[in-house]
Amino acid sequence: MKLPDDPFILELLPEFVDTWIADIDEQYSKLVDEKNSQDLYRLAHTLKGSCFQFGLDDIANLGIELMGYAKEGNWDKALSLKEPIRNLFVEMRNFLVEKGIVQ
Repeated sequence: MKLPDDPFILELLPEFVDTWIADIDEQYSKLVDEKNSQDLYRLAHTLKGSCFQFGLDDIANLGIELMGYAKEGNWDKALSLKEPIRNLFVEMRNFLVEKGIVQ
């Protein structure tokens, strides 16, 4: 993993990561269970764009994949991305702790 070069982005990164972990925990499964393709697509689109801005390209690419599944209504594949996405955020959180950026 690498940290963003921009000090402002780096300062915002811990809160960004924590917010996404919470959003995934609170919203993701619910949107899939309800087969809410519109809101799942919106979540995936936001995930894609914001993660690219923060340099989290692996997560952003999963967001692109999720957008396709939401559009197709492919709920099994959409659900299968929940843990990989969440795990990448947790890995980044752990990396930030390891680097002494957060406690």
